[in-house]
Amino acid sequence: MSQSLDTSVTGVRHFNRFYTRKIGVLREGLLDSTLSLTEARVLYELAGRDGTTASEVRSELGLDAGYLSRILRGFRKRGWLQRGAAKEDARRQPLSLTRSGRATFQSLNARSSEQIRQLLGALGPGDQDHLLDAMRTIETLLEPQDRRLQPYLLRTHRPGDIGWVVHRHGVLYSKEWGYDERFEALVAQIVSEFVRRYDPDRERCWIAERNGECVGSVFLVGKSKHAAKLRLLLWTQSELKAARRIYQQCGFRLTATDPHQSWGRSDLVSETWELDLR
Repeated sequence: MSQSLDTSVTGVRHFNRFYTRKIGVLREGLLDSTLSLTEARVLYELAGRDGTTASEVRSELGLDAGYLSRILRGFRKRGWLQRGAAKEDARRQPLSLTRSGRATFQSLNARSSEQIRQLLGALGPGDQDHLLDAMRTIETLLEPQDRRLQPYLLRTHRPGDIGWVVHRHGVLYSKEWGYDERFEALVAQIVSEFVRRYDPDRERCWIAERNGECVGSVFLVGKSKHAAKLRLLLWTQSELKAARRIYQQCGFRLTATDPHQSWGRSDLVSETWELDLR
């Protein structure tokens, strides 16, 4: 294992210890209840999905079948759980909380919400947003499959988006293609001009969002009375093969090329692609 990965492992383990202590899951009895963290999580699944099965709960939480069976048996003894009509396979029997079980869940859920409310209450609105963004980042990176299930939202720009566009272009094109800070300056110049001359009747900036996070952008800018220009979507450089394929598939035609030295690179070829919409 490399030293860099060792450092990352140490950092993740440090965060795990910090967060489990912060939300009190190490204490005996979660939220001053008689339940362990796992039992509370099972109760949450049962409350949120009436008629679910043991197999579904086990799959969702990644629990050992025997361990889950003991938890469910304990819930039944407390009068919190009831099974549906008997079937040959008990794992397929629909499960639902009794009135007592639902009351237990509601009490626990209220205490959990109050705990988080107090945690967030110590932070200002900006810090709350920063915290939630960081949490979404953790989910996105560690559960990429879940990310693919989230819908996209396409909206017009609002305060803060223009700065994000400049930042992401600077970071990504530096990392992937070696462009220096002069490229970022060019992006800043383009978006600054867009904002200053913005014509809402003919032009638009669209921001793509997923799960509350900005993931993409495109600008449609007036070039003349009868022509528009796509900006800051796919830079038309000959080395950007994926971008070129997208333009080709959408019916654009390559109409001009221009070798140039820019952004710390001496081997670039700028391309002009056009699409006649008439």
